[in-house]
Amino acid sequence: MNATEVELGHIPHPGIGSHTEEDEIVHHAYYQWVPFVLFFQAILFYIPHYLWRSAEGGRLKVLVSGLHTASLCLRDEKLDMGNGKSIPSKADRDEKIQIIRNAFLNRLHANRPWAYYLGFCEVLNFVNVLGQIYVTNWFLGGAFMDLGNLVTQADETDWNQKMTPLDVVFPKVTKCIFHKYGPSGGIQRHDALCIMALNIVNEKIYTFLWFWFIILAVITGLALVWRILTMILHARSIGFNRLIFSMACPGKYNPWDVLRVTHEYHFGDWLFLYYIAKNLDNYVFKELLEQLAHDMEDWRASRLKQRLPTLDEEEPLKTI
Repeated sequence: MNATEVELGHIPHPGIGSHTEEDEIVHHAYYQWVPFVLFFQAILFYIPHYLWRSAEGGRLKVLVSGLHTASLCLRDEKLDMGNGKSIPSKADRDEKIQIIRNAFLNRLHANRPWAYYLGFCEVLNFVNVLGQIYVTNWFLGGAFMDLGNLVTQADETDWNQKMTPLDVVFPKVTKCIFHKYGPSGGIQRHDALCIMALNIVNEKIYTFLWFWFIILAVITGLALVWRILTMILHARSIGFNRLIFSMACPGKYNPWDVLRVTHEYHFGDWLFLYYIAKNLDNYVFKELLEQLAHDMEDWRASRLKQRLPTLDEEEPLKTI
């Protein structure tokens, strides 16, 4: 583009005109690759989701299926609602809660790989967003980093002129030079104007992506901070656990049940229970939490008995 003529405003179209030796000529060749790059970036965004779905395997969905209407279980028989939906009976609800309880207890202290993989996918989301920003900036020749600032900082007079801030990055009309053979076989240089109609769409796409990447980077960064806080506080604060589980599954829970259940759990078990709460009705989860609290109390009592020696095994006291 002709920087001197753009500044003076003596040009037929933005960035087009004769140039001097001091002017920098910018070649715009990326426009033809925009659809392919956007498709490649879409695949990169889907990879963390695909990895998590492959690792998780729908375990939570299988456990909580059929319990979304469990609070309506007031009959001894299953009630068909039509459209493939039904309200389970009391016996079915109790059986399903027992299945979740057994599945959770059988995998106690074995959910670490599940939690680590979830954390890995969340970190991958954040790294992916940052990588996408730098890849897009490289693809646009270093113009993407300041694209949003050009749009937000441009005043009304800039947009009313022929040359808008986005015309520098996405020119609609460019200077083209064609070399053809003349009648005598020599090469002739033809100066022409080329219409870049796709840049009208491209400038809107990348302006949106600039703001969207910033939003995603902030959200995923805050999500990582939140995950670190849950790792630190899940076994240290009963108030934190009450708040978290009340947000995941609104309802009032016995604080002692929450304490007994969460105090001995590894972070992987706590996180798995949290996602169970997010996918269950509050009435069902409250019942599940009470049963798990009793199970943990029995487990602690049995472990305490194993540590304490019995009276028969104790050595008699020596008299002096």
